[in-house]
Amino acid sequence: MKITYIATYPPRECGIGAFTNNLFKSMLTQNEHEGFVVALSDNDLTYKYPKEVKVTIRQDYQEDYLKAVKYINISGADVCILEHEFGIFGGQSGVYILPLLHRLEIPLIVTLHTILKTPSYNEKAVLKGICKMARKIVVMSHKAVEFLVDIYDVPKEKIALIEHGVPDIHFNPEKSKKQFKLKNKKVLLTFGFVGRNKGIETVIKAMPEVVKKRPEVIYIVLGKTHPNVLRHSGEEYRTFLLRLVKNLQLEDHVIFLNAFIDEQDLFKYLYACDVYITPYLNEAQITSGTLSYAVGVGAAVLSTPYWHAVELLAEGRGRLFNFNDSDELAQTLNELLDNPEQIKEMKTIAGEYGKKITWPKTGEKYVALAEKIVNEEIPVITKKDNEPDLLLLPPFSLAHINRLTDDTGIIQHAKFGIPNLKEGYCLDDNARALLMVLMAYRQKKDMRALELSPIYLSYIHYMQNADGTFRNFLSFSRNFLDEVGSEDSFGRTIWALGYLLGNAPNDAYYQMGKLVFFNASPNFEKIKSIRGIANTMIGISYYLRSNPSDDSMTERLRNLANVLVKHYRENKATDWNWFESLLAYDNGILPLALLHSAELLNDQEITDTAIESMNFLTSHTLNDNYLSIIGNEKWYKKEGERSLFAQQPIDAMAMVLMYHQAYFVTKDKDYLNKLYTSFLWFLGENDLRMSLYDFETTGCCDGFERYGVNRNQGAESSLAYLISYLTVLQAYDELHKSDLKIV
Repeated sequence: MKITYIATYPPRECGIGAFTNNLFKSMLTQNEHEGFVVALSDNDLTYKYPKEVKVTIRQDYQEDYLKAVKYINISGADVCILEHEFGIFGGQSGVYILPLLHRLEIPLIVTLHTILKTPSYNEKAVLKGICKMARKIVVMSHKAVEFLVDIYDVPKEKIALIEHGVPDIHFNPEKSKKQFKLKNKKVLLTFGFVGRNKGIETVIKAMPEVVKKRPEVIYIVLGKTHPNVLRHSGEEYRTFLLRLVKNLQLEDHVIFLNAFIDEQDLFKYLYACDVYITPYLNEAQITSGTLSYAVGVGAAVLSTPYWHAVELLAEGRGRLFNFNDSDELAQTLNELLDNPEQIKEMKTIAGEYGKKITWPKTGEKYVALAEKIVNEEIPVITKKDNEPDLLLLPPFSLAHINRLTDDTGIIQHAKFGIPNLKEGYCLDDNARALLMVLMAYRQKKDMRALELSPIYLSYIHYMQNADGTFRNFLSFSRNFLDEVGSEDSFGRTIWALGYLLGNAPNDAYYQMGKLVFFNASPNFEKIKSIRGIANTMIGISYYLRSNPSDDSMTERLRNLANVLVKHYRENKATDWNWFESLLAYDNGILPLALLHSAELLNDQEITDTAIESMNFLTSHTLNDNYLSIIGNEKWYKKEGERSLFAQQPIDAMAMVLMYHQAYFVTKDKDYLNKLYTSFLWFLGENDLRMSLYDFETTGCCDGFERYGVNRNQGAESSLAYLISYLTVLQAYDELHKSDLKIV
């Protein structure tokens, strides 16, 4: 069996790296196993890695993660073990690891070193995404199991409890003391990276009472300042501790060893100490490697009652004292130092337990888990179709749209899920909002949708100029911010009005829509932007479905369609079937407009252009059975490179609508599969493997960037999600009304 490990790795100074190194060695001592490491490097630092490291990933470079997974997939590895800690992966909350795991073609085991009780939205989303893709999740405490089940909704049968391993290293305590010139001292020890959360000041404040009674006591703080702390705060905490030592006149009793030492020397210090102390300041520590090491060597351990300590020190394996309680710690230390038999008993109990968690035994458990996963037969589920299971979709909700809407219209932007009044309103979003609520009322008879529709229609009417064009932007104080809006905003408005004319809930709305639509109509053929043209064509098509005898409007549609076809002919080349020399934004709108026209015009060239361009777009966005939108960070120029980042919901909406209309025109049920696949982009089937839909606010995030999901939930993104959602419901109804099944 060949195993690959993804983690930090020595010589990088990191607790996860030390863990991985021990795990690697302990698993490879088993027969017939080999492996290699994919190592995470931080902040462009380079390391002289040992030979088992075959690939390195620079923490903040997304492309390195994708190159690494390609290597893993062709390496012949049978299973992958990921060591997870939020701080070692790039992107917001370590999101960069998700695309790698999604592309992984071998079974995945994940060891979780941190599980947060109160995670942020992104932390929870990232961890849930990892757990979803893992075949097995290894944790090191019962509390961790509880958190995964209760907070992260992980099935209990997916979780394996394997305690933190301890190196099988033994030294003579007296010889160790002698080597470090501590022979006549009573030694207290804390080791590990130094940072504010370690609570070292609690021990220092306890020392005067202890030293008063036992002048031979010294306290050794063994460890460097954590690299992240050093990077952001320098040695501020260590300086604070040194000042505290000086103020308490403890210079002869507190020793700071600012070093990251190897395991041999570390264990000599552990054997040399009389009492080991972990004085963390709060309970939020699900795993502690330092505590495991101390128990593993049979040290007498005192600790604050953080989660891992409560479990590991139960049944007499150690003693607890309250958080930040120096008085209780001093009292406990004096009691123990006065009673060496108590210390001896604690060491004996801890030592017996330590024999059960040595790295060779831990390695055996990981090997057994890996072998079971590699050898188990996974039931092959015959994929009959990609028909949506409506029970798995979030409930339809207008809650966030209500939040964004006042009596003027829908607010353009939001900060997280809160309307950003500073940005005011825009025509684009009020047109989309009108389209969405009309769809919602038509399909679901949602009365709130009916109540909202005149607000958006009134805004559109208010923004129309005397010549039929529209302003776009309005401040929150209702001041116009432009004279004439973009052609895109014009086209989107005609789309919404055309849909209204074909689906008006009552005559008053129809008459208002008709008035605004035909006031705008002299401008239809003045539009130059191909996306403005496409949006306008869609609106005209909706109008013509209920007014097929309007020959003049039919000819306008034909003229606009011919403009798109002309652009297509001029830009089409070998392996480039598109309307421009690049794929930019809202790309699906262009084939969508021609598909609507094809339904009405019966023109073969229009139909062929629609299908060819749609297939071209599909080939660049649906290669891996999920939607990968052309990122707006760097548009995809012919013979250039595309960007994964700045993917936006309006692009996903365009794809959903495009495939829905393609099914309507061709009756090819495969387009419904593609429609649903495109919709799942919103729910996490995307390059980042993160949901854009916020289940708490019922809004949709504005897309994702290099750092992760953009948590702002403006009108454009939330309306794109809801229009796509309603299109999925419509497609589902159409499918079952026709009594067909997707094959």
